[in-house]
Amino acid sequence: MSMLDPDQLQEALGWRYATKKFDPAKRIPSDVWKALEASLVQSPSSYGLQPYKFVVLTDPAIREQVRAASWNQAQVTDCSHYVVLAIRKGMGEEWVDKFLARTAEVRGTPIEALAGYKNYIVGDLVKGARAAVVDDWAARQAYIAFGTLMLAAATLGVDTCPIEGMVPAKVDEILGLGNQGLGSVAACALGYRSADDKYASLPKVRFPVETLVEYR
Repeated sequence: MSMLDPDQLQEALGWRYATKKFDPAKRIPSDVWKALEASLVQSPSSYGLQPYKFVVLTDPAIREQVRAASWNQAQVTDCSHYVVLAIRKGMGEEWVDKFLARTAEVRGTPIEALAGYKNYIVGDLVKGARAAVVDDWAARQAYIAFGTLMLAAATLGVDTCPIEGMVPAKVDEILGLGNQGLGSVAACALGYRSADDKYASLPKVRFPVETLVEYR
């Protein structure tokens, strides 16, 4: 298996920026998108529960509606692929059961052997103290996938723009997410930068490593 070397990773990280202007004529090739889609599915999450869903908007009419609910940001309609990250609100025992059924299927494990793991998860997130903040917990898991997606995109030469500037309740209404027990938390525009996006050439502003990283 070929891996990026340290210099290549550094280069990809330095190349990435929050793209303000996408080239609407440039589309992400299907094989590249398949790899990016896999980065969402393969992203780590607490307990492996994946308490989220990723809604990829391909209908131009829907994108126009979502743009209006996203501070009229042009990235929503001009990018190649637009992904809305939604959490499973009030995640309960039924999702834990679904996850464990999938675990038994993939690993060939008797479902009965997972009873202890189920009790542990339910005791924490469904019936425990964290049940009161389970939506916040789910959002943090979605943000792990968010970062995984953007890093994967950078290594493949695909531009991204993370978007929180939206009215989640309105986006939920447009996409019918509430009917599925879902709620949007953020979105990501993906595609290729326009040649005249002035932000592409601006130096990236970051604190020096000594300010952000401490060794003990």
